[in-house]
Amino acid sequence: MSGSSRVRLPIIVGFGGFSAAGRSSGHHAYRRMVIESLPVAERQETLAGLAVMMGLLCYAGGEYRDSHGKAYDLPAIEATFSGQILDGTLIRRIESTFFDVDAAHWQKSAILGGGEPTRFELRRRDLPEPLPAGWQLVELDADRVQVTVEGSVEVKFDSYRELPVKSAGQLPRGFNPGALYNSHFHPRALQLAVIGASDAVQSIGVEWQTVIDAVKPDEIGVYASNVMSQMDENGFGGLLQARLRGNRVSTKQCPLGLNTMPADFVNAYILGSVGHTGAITGACASFLYNLKAAAEDIRSGKCRVAVVGTAEAPILPEIIDGYATMGALAAEDKLKKLDGSDETDPRRTSRPFGENAGFTMAEASTYVVLMDDALVLELGADIHGAVGDVFINADGFKKSISAPGPGNYITMAKAVASARAILGDESVQQHSFIQAHGSSTPQNRVTESQIFDQVAQAFGISDWPVVAVKAYVGHSLSSASGEQLINSLGIFKYGVLPGIKTIDRVADDVFADRLQISTRDVPRNPRSLDLAFLNSKGFGGNNATASIIAPHRVEGMLKKRYGEQDFVRYTHKREAVRSCAAGYDLAATQGQFDTIYHFGEGLIDESKIRIDQERLSLPGFAKPIALGFSNPYADMFD
Repeated sequence: MSGSSRVRLPIIVGFGGFSAAGRSSGHHAYRRMVIESLPVAERQETLAGLAVMMGLLCYAGGEYRDSHGKAYDLPAIEATFSGQILDGTLIRRIESTFFDVDAAHWQKSAILGGGEPTRFELRRRDLPEPLPAGWQLVELDADRVQVTVEGSVEVKFDSYRELPVKSAGQLPRGFNPGALYNSHFHPRALQLAVIGASDAVQSIGVEWQTVIDAVKPDEIGVYASNVMSQMDENGFGGLLQARLRGNRVSTKQCPLGLNTMPADFVNAYILGSVGHTGAITGACASFLYNLKAAAEDIRSGKCRVAVVGTAEAPILPEIIDGYATMGALAAEDKLKKLDGSDETDPRRTSRPFGENAGFTMAEASTYVVLMDDALVLELGADIHGAVGDVFINADGFKKSISAPGPGNYITMAKAVASARAILGDESVQQHSFIQAHGSSTPQNRVTESQIFDQVAQAFGISDWPVVAVKAYVGHSLSSASGEQLINSLGIFKYGVLPGIKTIDRVADDVFADRLQISTRDVPRNPRSLDLAFLNSKGFGGNNATASIIAPHRVEGMLKKRYGEQDFVRYTHKREAVRSCAAGYDLAATQGQFDTIYHFGEGLIDESKIRIDQERLSLPGFAKPIALGFSNPYADMFD
């Protein structure tokens, strides 16, 4: 079989992003989740990196120092700061940097006056246009008027209310994503997109220009989006509120609010890409929707490099109010009733497969970089895993748009069947685990576990390990399945399956006979884990399940395809790449993120574009874009 006719394998060569657990690259976010199960050295390195992110320490002159100049070694960092670090990460009470959950701003309608005329004074510039019927004005001076209204006047007063939901998965306390680059007027979700994609690209260990030079310009793709758009002041939120608040709409709020921006910003300011771009949304399964598109384009040869991701920043009173009104979030009164207590633990609001009351909102940015197998060998890129397949199916007719349906049975069964066809029965039955959607709602714990149970029965699986990362970081909507993927890469590296530590036991109505749902971390030999199944269920019937192949199995597949000699040559190249990636990881741990952000740099001189019938050449790109197309429908013509 020739190389051109082979189905190309989408290999994960880089990953990054930021969540409530910290920085994703280098497995730091994963390590925060299993920190009590790590060896001492890695535990202390993880704490040191978080201490710098959170502004508790800075790294200078080869030492970690506090604001007073006092130096700390790694054991001292753990002894002094571990309490603050652990308390300021993962799910926790929503912090005042977002808003006050006990006094969220509201507008309260009221009626002034009654039977008697109502009089009040106003600045002339504040009068409504046009003047309401029945308003009579008396000039007091050049600036002010007295208004007399026969009867009552409807007004709105600033008011403050307690939100029923008080916890969320927030970035580590003290970490400001906008401080890592010139982020003026960027909505928070786009700040997360920039720093997350930059983190992923730099984690590869291969200079991006080297990647560009190795492929044609149109063989690079970016697949990214989000669900809630950008709803803060600098995006759609400010746009929609401007008139009601008496403000002016800015020139940036409308374009920056679009949910295509997590892809557009990566193209325009990080990669400088002229290749394929796509922004696919599927509610909470959006990351997997984008991953499927990228993997299919790599498998077909349409794309050789893909940057896939999502960035979501939904910790806003309006969004929380919307989901809470639906009854989807874990409200305090529900949790108190569930626990039979007058107090709640803000860190234990997300309880997948336990006695629970709803999901917990979260913010996160998740990006991965894929390459086809031939390019991986050519560049010596590292192997963190590979995308086996991604399946997406809807629910058919629905009674409720938010209720689960049969589509997830299809995606899960197809993903397992596909992985079985690739790696065989033993890998599926004995060496796989599930990254559950695990939204922490009473309905999800029953319906999702029932799907797992039936699929396990069909494929002869018993004691199937189930992981649910939302217990740690909450539900980041579009980024949720991306966080599952990055967590799985950590499991492949370290072998520790994170336990669902926010529950005391599995709920009685969970179908757990064939599942292994642990409340503690479960250590395994990393090479005993061949497959991860990522499962995602979204509002509207957006179901997706992906199979991710472990790096040691990917290496075996490459040896088979290319032969031992070519693979050995690849491993020699990989050593230098790993060294570069480790250098970036160390610098980022010490606070030197060097976020990629090219604003107004490297613009293409369109006057130097050259086109003929066979190719299009762009200045700054080593290879031309091919224009010599063949007719794919030749059999339909004489």
